[in-house]
Amino acid sequence: MAQDAKTLITDLLARADVPINGSQPWSIRVNDDRVWQRVLSQHNLGLGESYMDGWWECDAIDEMLTRILTANLEGMLRLSPSLVLLAVGSMLSNRQTLLRARRNAQYHYDIGNDLYAAMLDPRMIYSCGYWKVADNLADAQEAKLDLICRKLQFEPGMRVLDIGCGWGGFIQFAAERYGVRAVGISPAGEQVRIARERCADLPVEIRQQDYREVAGQFDRVVSIGMMEHVGPRNLKEFFRVCDSVLAPEGIMLHHTIGSQSSIRHGDAFVDRYIFPGGVIPSLGQIFTASRKRFVIEDVQNLGPDYDPTLLAWCSNVEAAWDDLREYDERFRRMWRYYLLSSAAAFRAHSLQLWQLVMRREERTPRYDAAR
Repeated sequence: MAQDAKTLITDLLARADVPINGSQPWSIRVNDDRVWQRVLSQHNLGLGESYMDGWWECDAIDEMLTRILTANLEGMLRLSPSLVLLAVGSMLSNRQTLLRARRNAQYHYDIGNDLYAAMLDPRMIYSCGYWKVADNLADAQEAKLDLICRKLQFEPGMRVLDIGCGWGGFIQFAAERYGVRAVGISPAGEQVRIARERCADLPVEIRQQDYREVAGQFDRVVSIGMMEHVGPRNLKEFFRVCDSVLAPEGIMLHHTIGSQSSIRHGDAFVDRYIFPGGVIPSLGQIFTASRKRFVIEDVQNLGPDYDPTLLAWCSNVEAAWDDLREYDERFRRMWRYYLLSSAAAFRAHSLQLWQLVMRREERTPRYDAAR
């Protein structure tokens, strides 16, 4: 059985020009022959976990996985019963209820601000940068923040809601540069603490709150890297909440990773170790959930910009690793696999990154999006 698994996986990898024990940087060096059956039965979950356990090495994981994704090797394998059960369970249950959403956010975002401070830019922006005119992470993130502000057509004194505000980087930027008044919400306590410190001298309020608990009226609504946590069962409710808080002439922008296909469950590795309950939405799912309330005025795909963002994050973590003593080597390998496999997904165009500008249907003035 193990030999059959090795033969099958080796033959599939050859189709993607990924050799075993070869000289190329994207070659896989096998340390434990149990890896073959594990990958055959568990696909990306097995590949990621076996890397965490030291069963294989690769000097260019991102390039190796880009080749695998481009060749669509996973589509040639039959799903194991355990992965089928995971998918069915995700489709039948709501894994983003109010309680679960709070736990899911805390699982990922409260693992330690020191890790994120080392990985991210000075504003701690945990989403795709905009590299059109930037050559480093900090400038790419500032360019992205300014692009969002210009698309939302901010004016001084406008009241802004940031759903999933993270560590407060965007609303700090918007308040400082554009003079807006803002409310930021996040269910993650560590994020809220840092965001409050960051925005202490600004007209900004930070709340530890789920989007379903928000009230008030705002001239602009924005979410950056948050819609992935909503889940397909809750997208209509998400847009209902947006409708209830957005002023009649308001504009909103959603910056989200996007999938070409409408799916109802996340990647098994990411679901287990990174974002429990996370599901990447498709444009079709977003349109269906929002169409009775909003018109999509503009869509921009920044997917290619996520690749260099993720590589910069990975480089930062590796450079700072000696100072991150509370994390063990297995966590380091897990985090490296997460960042580099994500970079591969964007490089192979398996994932996209959309900025969607929305207004209500009855709004007639022309909208021209900034670029």
